[in-house]
Amino acid sequence: MEARRLIFHIDVNSAFLSWESVYRLSLNPDAQDLRLIPSAVGGDVSSRHGIILAKSTPAKKSGVVTAETIASALRKCPELIIVPSRFDIYSSYSRQMLNLLSEYTPDIEKFSIDEAFLDMTETIHLFGRPNEVADQIRERIRKELKFTVNVGISCNKLLAKMASDFEKPDKTNTLFPEDVPTKMWPLPLRDLLFVGKSTADKMARIGLHTIGDAAACDPGILKAHLGEKYGIQVHRYANGIDHEPVAPPDPTRKGYGNSITLPQDVSDFDTACQVLLALSETVGARLREAKVRCNSVTVELKDWKFACQSHQCVLKSPTDSTSVLYDTACQLLKEFWNKTPVRLIGLRTTQIQEETFEQISLFEDEHAKKMRAMEKAVDAIRGRYGIDSVQRASFLKENTLIPHAVSRQKHLGKASEQTPGKEF
Repeated sequence: MEARRLIFHIDVNSAFLSWESVYRLSLNPDAQDLRLIPSAVGGDVSSRHGIILAKSTPAKKSGVVTAETIASALRKCPELIIVPSRFDIYSSYSRQMLNLLSEYTPDIEKFSIDEAFLDMTETIHLFGRPNEVADQIRERIRKELKFTVNVGISCNKLLAKMASDFEKPDKTNTLFPEDVPTKMWPLPLRDLLFVGKSTADKMARIGLHTIGDAAACDPGILKAHLGEKYGIQVHRYANGIDHEPVAPPDPTRKGYGNSITLPQDVSDFDTACQVLLALSETVGARLREAKVRCNSVTVELKDWKFACQSHQCVLKSPTDSTSVLYDTACQLLKEFWNKTPVRLIGLRTTQIQEETFEQISLFEDEHAKKMRAMEKAVDAIRGRYGIDSVQRASFLKENTLIPHAVSRQKHLGKASEQTPGKEF
């Protein structure tokens, strides 16, 4: 490890729920603060379909967890208030936060829509001591943007991210290599980055229950039970080892994408498609905002063994349409996924071109043209009258649109603004 490095990890507390609440309060200061009551961002409460994308602290105390079904969450917490997601609003707050963070260092890596790494090594001397600077960042975000974040401080990305989870909300936490034995090793193995429930259960069967157990374990044993690549990764992470740099954004902007790491493995097609719907909404809005289109779509999966797979294809014509991205992603998923439980789902668009001209497609049907025109009209209405003026039905009734989207196969395609992708 490079002890001279100084890395901050910024993590928005209950991001989607916080941003939804801040937005509602900006429209009506007398509105109920969703953060103070049992509430969640998810699908349609009337149909009880969809999954929980974010929950408030009171909802968490009732046992509600991210990625569980709405029906399950309502059984745990009957008084739960559920509101639909609005990813364009959340993306706006994410950009505001990144703009603020850019005042502290040019070396920023957007880890997901609600997380970012800052390499403060070369700029910390301009602002003060690390803890004081972290507290200043938290206070500015709370006062200027009206939501709260946690800040983790360390000498590498892994430990900084682990630190940011120690105590919430609105806290600064540190975790340096010398603190690993006392602060990290006693934690359950499930708390280690990229160790899911299935892996933790498998390790428990051979007597490994804490992060310290994995750190002290013979790497050969871990490789035998988890596979060579994943076993080595778990052993390195358990010992706090990570040499990955904070990667700045690609100035050439070769693609637009988003991914989400789920706290529970997903193994059914409908739930995976619901996740792809949320990702398609985010990516589509970003493409339209940037006035660009993509010619290629990729769906990416990472399973519980840390194994990655993806499927990709070129579109018949460039697009910025959420519905086309979603239809394409679902078809691709159907083509290559064998239902192995997955922990991360991503959607990536590449072969980007500016919206300077459009080649007329002889194969584009009237429905596709109408959908694309509708989405542009919705963007224009929202821009003029606000996000609440028009809401996409896809986020209100996933149960009807998922089979509809899968059945439409005219637009074939393939495959951290994070809920959001979390991957080194």
